[in-house]
Amino acid sequence: MRTLRALWGATHPGPAMVVTVLSLALGLAAGLEPWRFVVLVAAVFFGQLSVGLSNDALDLLRDAAVGRADKPLVRGDTRRRTVWVAAAVCVVAALALSALLGGWMLLAHGIALISAWSYNAVLKATPLSIVPFLVSFGLFPSLPTLSAADPSIAATWATVAGAALGAAVHLTNVLPDLDDDRRTGVHGLPHRLGAPLSVGIAVAGIVAAAVAVLIGGGARPVGWAFFCAVVLVAALIVSRMLRRGVDRGGFRLVMLAALVLAAQLVVTSAGLTG
Repeated sequence: MRTLRALWGATHPGPAMVVTVLSLALGLAAGLEPWRFVVLVAAVFFGQLSVGLSNDALDLLRDAAVGRADKPLVRGDTRRRTVWVAAAVCVVAALALSALLGGWMLLAHGIALISAWSYNAVLKATPLSIVPFLVSFGLFPSLPTLSAADPSIAATWATVAGAALGAAVHLTNVLPDLDDDRRTGVHGLPHRLGAPLSVGIAVAGIVAAAVAVLIGGGARPVGWAFFCAVVLVAALIVSRMLRRGVDRGGFRLVMLAALVLAAQLVVTSAGLTG
C-alpha cells in the first residue's frame, strides 16, 4: 500500500484529475456514445498518470537537490525504477484505449503525450517550454471529436481555447519554483520572462480562452454568465499574486477556470466541431 500511495502521489494527482474531468466534459459536449465516452475518459486518465510519473522520475535529482520533501521519490517512499515501470504501463494503457477509438484518435493522443513527455525530458529547461502546452492543450478538444464514429478535428475556436488555456497552465504552474529551478539549471520561458510578465500573459490566455468558448457557444445569456465567472477568476489570480506573491494558489485558480469553461461547453451545448 505504501508503494501504491507513493505512485499515486507521483502522478501529480490534482492536475491529472482536473484534465480527466475536462475530457469528461468535452466528451459530453461532443455527444459521444456511452462506450466511446468511457474509453475516452479512461485513455486520458492513464495518459495523464504517465505524464506525472515520468515528470517525477526525470526530476528526481533536481527535486532532491532543492529538498522537495513533498515528492514521494525524494522521501524514498518508492524507487525510481518502480515509477518508470508504472509510467510505461500507463502510457501503453492510454494508447491501447485510444486505439479502440480509431486511428485518428490514437494519432492525436499519441502526439499530445509525446509533446507532454518531451516537456518533462528536454523542453522545460529551454525557451520553448511553452510549446508542449500549446500543442497538447490545443489538441485536447479534438480528442473527443476524433473519438466519434465519424471522426473530425475540433472547431478552430475550441483549439484556440485549449492552446490559450495551456499557456496559462504552464506560466502559472512553474512560478512558485522559479528560484529552485534556476538553481538546478532549468531556464524555461517563464524563468526568462519573470513572474509579473508570466502572470500577465497567463491571465490574457485565460480571457482569450473564455472569449473563444463564448463565441463557440453562440454568445447565449448563460454563456455570458460563465464568461463573467472566468474573467472573475482571472482577476482573482492577479489580486492573489499581488497580495501574496507567486504560489500554488494561482495555478489552482487557472485549473478552476478550465473547469468553468468545460462546464460552459456542456451547459450551452456548444458543438466542438464546426
